[in-house]
Amino acid sequence: MNNISNNQIDLDELTDRQLLSHANKSNQQRRKGKTLVKQKGSQQIIKTVNPFIEAEYPFTYHASLHDKQWLMESISEFYDQKWFEDILSVVKGGKEANVYLCRAPERLGKPLLAAKVYRPRMFRNLRKDHLYREGRENLDVNGKVVLDERAYHAMQKRSAYGLELLHTSWVGHEFLTMQVLYDGGVDLPRPYASSNNAIMMDYIGDEFNAAPALNEIKLTPTEARPLFQRVLHNIELMLICNRVHADLSAYNILYWEGEITLIDFPQAINPEENHNAWTIFARDVQRVCDYFKGQGVACDAHSLAVKMWKSKGRATQPEIDPHFLDPEIDEDRRAWQGQTK
Repeated sequence: MNNISNNQIDLDELTDRQLLSHANKSNQQRRKGKTLVKQKGSQQIIKTVNPFIEAEYPFTYHASLHDKQWLMESISEFYDQKWFEDILSVVKGGKEANVYLCRAPERLGKPLLAAKVYRPRMFRNLRKDHLYREGRENLDVNGKVVLDERAYHAMQKRSAYGLELLHTSWVGHEFLTMQVLYDGGVDLPRPYASSNNAIMMDYIGDEFNAAPALNEIKLTPTEARPLFQRVLHNIELMLICNRVHADLSAYNILYWEGEITLIDFPQAINPEENHNAWTIFARDVQRVCDYFKGQGVACDAHSLAVKMWKSKGRATQPEIDPHFLDPEIDEDRRAWQGQTK
């Protein structure tokens, strides 16, 4: 299936588009649409007519024509690879992504899976994205580092091609993070496959109800305390895996049959590579405590964050090379004293 969008593109970006198409070999292996090129002034309008979309829509979920196109461009690769057999419903809709309930094939040994499909511009307007991208390598759809110099330059320039690659890099980063954390024992949906714009993973819930987020439910103190401890355990496991969630709150923790599941990892950071890691980590812990305080659990967010952070040998201030400090300057002396405590 061709990934070229229906937007107008400059003639000097056409080569970039061709490079992107070549890089995504898996997409080329799928059923290709017919590409129509029209000239309008100095610009070309490239339109893809997709025979899969124009043919009979094969799924139970009744999507609008626009959503059919968006869905099939995002997850038809999963369908071709038999990761799922049917789309049953949309279980979560939002400005960032939709999550779809899918019928799983018998070989997986479970009846249902979830497909998280990102909105096309989800990561283009992410506020303060530089805070999360610091130290992060640019990844392709399979979570592999992008080494192509032209692709790297396009991402730096934020051309149309570069923005597509950046979007794919965010998705690839979330998929890789989920793999690392799942292997590390963190309570999250098991990831199975990723594409340019979507991730297949375990579904939390049943065919009638998806697991609600913690912010949607009220717990008694007796119910809340063990869940709070389990969340803290997961935060520590993430630190062991050199990851900080970076957007953790009651909105990103599911509750189902007495257990919690962490979700949404595109902004996750490596604390060894990000100078803002401590601040971001402390914010995660604060948000978790804010919710559980409302459920009757006593907690000191700052003390908990410091204890967990330092238990892994990390400093709450970025380390400063002493060669850059002047002992005659009070501020530099204080920085060194704080670092050596």
